[in-house]
Amino acid sequence: MTSKRNEATGRGVRVIVADDHPLYRDGLAGAIREHPALDLVGEASNGHDALRLIEQHAPDVALLDVKMKVDGPTVLRRLAGSAHPTRVVFLSAFLDSALIYSALEAGAAGYLSKHDDRSVICAALKAAARGDVVLSRAAQTALGREIRSSRRPDPPALTQREQEVLRLAAEGLSAPEIGAHLFLSPATIKTHLAHLYDKLGVSDRSAAVAEGFRRGLLD
Repeated sequence: MTSKRNEATGRGVRVIVADDHPLYRDGLAGAIREHPALDLVGEASNGHDALRLIEQHAPDVALLDVKMKVDGPTVLRRLAGSAHPTRVVFLSAFLDSALIYSALEAGAAGYLSKHDDRSVICAALKAAARGDVVLSRAAQTALGREIRSSRRPDPPALTQREQEVLRLAAEGLSAPEIGAHLFLSPATIKTHLAHLYDKLGVSDRSAAVAEGFRRGLLD
């Protein structure tokens, strides 16, 4: 079979996709396979497998769901400082402005919406491989709001335990894993997470980690 190629690189843009929704992932993978300038080299349902595929194939672009087991931001942090040239583009159904800002600041190559047409996503993958930063229209709007309100607020007063939980969450650990590390029950960890969400003004772990980085609570 003849490999797909593009004019910019002389070869197809090599892509992996990681998303924990199989029907959506299958549809997106099909669109990438059909695109003449893209070459799908792997699929994953979680960030752990995505990291393995990146190690194995060194793709040009990794398109990662923000919310999955070992989520997209965790994969980006684990790739930071590595020799891998893979550019990471995030994909999400819900666009959190603080998370978009934090992702780009951490080196993400883009942030796309799952509501974008697949042809738009494929075009964005090509652009990301060229070195562009790619944002869906909705992500651009959310990022604009974040920049306008980017005057950094004073960090909230977190307890020592809340700081420990936030740091371990940033390392990609689940609530049971954090509990085992701190010798606390998963229910207690979930209570600490709920307090963190309230203090940081967010609704989930990924956004809490992003807000933690933005406010200087995490290195």
